[in-house]
Amino acid sequence: MGYAHEYATAVMRRGRVPMEPADFVPDWSDRPRKGKFFPGATSVPLPDGGCAEDATLGQGLFGPCGTGAFTLPLLGAMLRDSYGLTGRRLAVQANTDLGSLPFYSHANWSRGTASGGGLYPIGVHWISGASGPLTPGVYYYDTPRHCVTRLLSGDVSAEVRAAVGDLEEAAGTDQFLVLGVTFWQNSFKYNSFCYHAVTMDIGALVQTWRMWARAHGLHLGSALWFDEPRLGRLLGLTPEDDGVFAVVPLRWTGTAPAAPAPPTPGARVRRVPDEKSRRLLAFPTLRRIHAATLAGADDRPEPGVLDGALAAPAGPGDRVPLPAPAPLEVTVRRALRERRSSFGRFTSAEPLDAARLSVTLRAAVAAGTLDSDTESPGGAPLARLCVFVNHVRDVPPGLYEYDRDTGELVVMRTGDHGPFLQENYFLANYNVEQAAAVLVPVARTHAVMDAVGDRGFRLVNAVVGAIAQAVYTSSAAAGTGCGVALGFDSVSFEEELGLAERGEIPLLIMMIGHERPRSADYRYDIVAP
Repeated sequence: MGYAHEYATAVMRRGRVPMEPADFVPDWSDRPRKGKFFPGATSVPLPDGGCAEDATLGQGLFGPCGTGAFTLPLLGAMLRDSYGLTGRRLAVQANTDLGSLPFYSHANWSRGTASGGGLYPIGVHWISGASGPLTPGVYYYDTPRHCVTRLLSGDVSAEVRAAVGDLEEAAGTDQFLVLGVTFWQNSFKYNSFCYHAVTMDIGALVQTWRMWARAHGLHLGSALWFDEPRLGRLLGLTPEDDGVFAVVPLRWTGTAPAAPAPPTPGARVRRVPDEKSRRLLAFPTLRRIHAATLAGADDRPEPGVLDGALAAPAGPGDRVPLPAPAPLEVTVRRALRERRSSFGRFTSAEPLDAARLSVTLRAAVAAGTLDSDTESPGGAPLARLCVFVNHVRDVPPGLYEYDRDTGELVVMRTGDHGPFLQENYFLANYNVEQAAAVLVPVARTHAVMDAVGDRGFRLVNAVVGAIAQAVYTSSAAAGTGCGVALGFDSVSFEEELGLAERGEIPLLIMMIGHERPRSADYRYDIVAP
């Protein structure tokens, strides 16, 4: 057993045994930037091709994979909708940073993709070859300005193809999006817990791209197993302090060059981003888990290796049928612009329509696979869903398992679980018992790592991050409040859900329901939804 098993256990028990360093306090006055700044580098503005009127979230979640190709306007629009700044919001809610948000220097700018703690640490690199619309090279997506910063000139796309190996989707293209993380952009707040959060953030962003692309007749797959050190060198990253977590090939419009450029092993980004923080800290646990998941990074598991660790079908028990899911006919752009966290605004004054619960559960199941290089196409998801029902019309309060095949709820235990939920949530920013329902994705994390190695930790967390993003956006499209949280006692949830005998771990909680009406709210949109 590798170190990732130990790390996953520490994450699960952190509500009772704090992770090291236990006495850590963030220095908010010395926080880093949310992105990277490269002084003197050339920037190229990106177009915003808009979101087609028929590109609905329902199509993005449940429709077939498309066969279209990307253009620069489409890529620009997808980046803007997923990770670009879209506006500023300032609502009266229960989060602890409310007092500082009115100050411009502390403002939180909204984005389409959720992120642990609202930190948005993912760096998006575009490696563009000769078939692309810009000078071939390596570009970094500048989220505040919606442009790409050129870090290297020259066609190095063959380096990416060599790093991902025999990936079918990479063979016919010279355009790639590469997702990386500079850990300090998250660890300054979460220290050793950082790795758990950023691996979920990766899945959330990949899921946004999958939904956006599918809604526009495109298809995106992703590689999670590749020669990470080679790509890290190409991007000029520091192995101990940065990670490369996913490679997403882009099918590009037009004809690829007849003679692709050869690999260039010596090529690398030389530009160094300007660091805002005066003091950077290193966390041994963080470096150790990163080193563990680097082992075997380019040894892609064989098809079917994961089959024994996938989520089992729903078990026996009394069934509660759910109505047909509510339609999600709003555009994927609007759903992403409306996505937000409810925090302490839930109210049980009016029960939630069961059709809204139904569509949220269906969306979560649709995001249970990432179309990654490790999963079997059409196979079962890695996670199953348990559901605490508090206030849903025509559904008795209780604990249920969701049957992904029939769309029914399977009774695990009846009765009011509101006190349990509130007692085992250890932050003050959510009134969990007021939420209409609480969704809990559970997965066999240790079995996955037994099957594919420590790097499987990244895969499981990415899938759970994708589920969270699907729940957020489907809730927004259905007019339902939503909040996702990691601050709960996982051990108590494991016991309440009876997970130990199945080798499963509860990975986060997702709350949906009505919000209190007419709450004070300020909103400024940079770009209209």
